[in-house]
Amino acid sequence: MNALLLAWKVTLPPMMELITAEQLMEYLGDYILDSKPKEISEIQRLNYEQNVSDAMAILHKLQTGLDVNVKFTGVRVFEYTPECIVFDLLDIPLYHGWLVDPQVGDIVKAVGNCSYNQLVEKIICCKQSDNSELRKEGSIAEQFLSSTATQLTYHGLCELTSTVQEGELCVFFRNNHFSTMTKHKGQLYLLVTDQGFLTEDKVVWESLHNVDGDGNFCDSEFHLRPPSDPETVYQGQQDQIDQDYLMALSLQQEQQSQDLSWEQLPEDVSDLELAKKLQEEEDRQASQFYQEQEQAAAATTQAQDTTPPSVGRQPGGSERKRKEPREKEKGACAIL
Repeated sequence: MNALLLAWKVTLPPMMELITAEQLMEYLGDYILDSKPKEISEIQRLNYEQNVSDAMAILHKLQTGLDVNVKFTGVRVFEYTPECIVFDLLDIPLYHGWLVDPQVGDIVKAVGNCSYNQLVEKIICCKQSDNSELRKEGSIAEQFLSSTATQLTYHGLCELTSTVQEGELCVFFRNNHFSTMTKHKGQLYLLVTDQGFLTEDKVVWESLHNVDGDGNFCDSEFHLRPPSDPETVYQGQQDQIDQDYLMALSLQQEQQSQDLSWEQLPEDVSDLELAKKLQEEEDRQASQFYQEQEQAAAATTQAQDTTPPSVGRQPGGSERKRKEPREKEKGACAIL
């Protein structure tokens, strides 16, 4: 969604400070329906309508995470899943940087043209094989996944830098997380969206120039703009990961509860009773949403009040302490 907003393909009402996931889905759905090509053949029209139908069927998954499976041969190469249709219809390029260096022959042979899921299955099969060559190949593939746990290699970073066009707005996939990415004067930047930056209105972009994620923060004009309190920011980033996971679990449980509730409705229910049921459900969701927002705001305020001042750090310094990368749990919420 951020990529569409930055490209002015979707606009929100002025002074809008809060938007629900359901509203975001409506905006995306409307954009897909309004973007139908004008002059196309009958076959192309039928194919496009089928793609739209498939995309609408899985659009709700954007709230909890899409099934995206990378291949290690190119920054635009993914195993096809229905979720990929969404990016095609939105006309948003999707990239990743988890590539095998073609100069390392044994890894190239071990990984081959496998997707991530296929490679994991291959490793399991190879380790159980009686063939020593297969066991060795499986061990090499396993070592590759272990040594590139950040899901970004230097070869992948070089390919990204050369492939992404200057000024292009796209989406970067890494560790089950989608980030808006652009290229400015030959340098890649990721849009800063972590909760820890809510009070950092001058911090907009973070440079992507190494595999460890230790980038430089910039403002909207790509001028260096270090955060005012890095320690608070990093704690906020960690909290964001935990909250994303909890939100995904909450959405999943809520969906299961709703499905069970609707299944219990009698078949001969009247239109009036059905309308009342829908209104009650909307009121309940709205009440729950605002309660969660108030609790989150209170927790953030309490955390800021109890955060001890940092010692020995120069004001405005750009040095950043990095924590060990932790792979984000699958299913975390991702809004484009």
